[in-house]
Amino acid sequence: QVQLVESGGGLAQAGGSLRLSCTASGSIRRIDSMGWYRQAPGKQRGLVALIPSAGSTNYVDSVKGRFTISRDNAGKTVHLQMNSLKPEDTAVYYCSAYIRTIDYTGMDYWGKGTLVTVSS
Repeated sequence: QVQLVESGGGLAQAGGSLRLSCTASGSIRRIDSMGWYRQAPGKQRGLVALIPSAGSTNYVDSVKGRFTISRDNAGKTVHLQMNSLKPEDTAVYYCSAYIRTIDYTGMDYWGKGTLVTVSS
């Protein structure tokens, strides 16, 4: 069984910062990409940032230069540093990871989400 647990959401003022974290646990053989997605009220869930096990990070245009995604050395925790927050960043943020378990099965896993609210 694999779990992704997010933390760090909350309320921030426009121009402020928040840091999200997500840790994977369970019967993990390897974690390939990890990423953050968000879903605002009435909108579809969309990619915010993605970090592979090797290679370049990827960001949606609206957060480039403001958000930074990173992973710890063990590769099981991903962070999203969010600076210069805007009200339009308000959403539920979900952590996702493509994980290969000890039985060699690979699939996408999702956290339950953490709410980020940015006030103007």
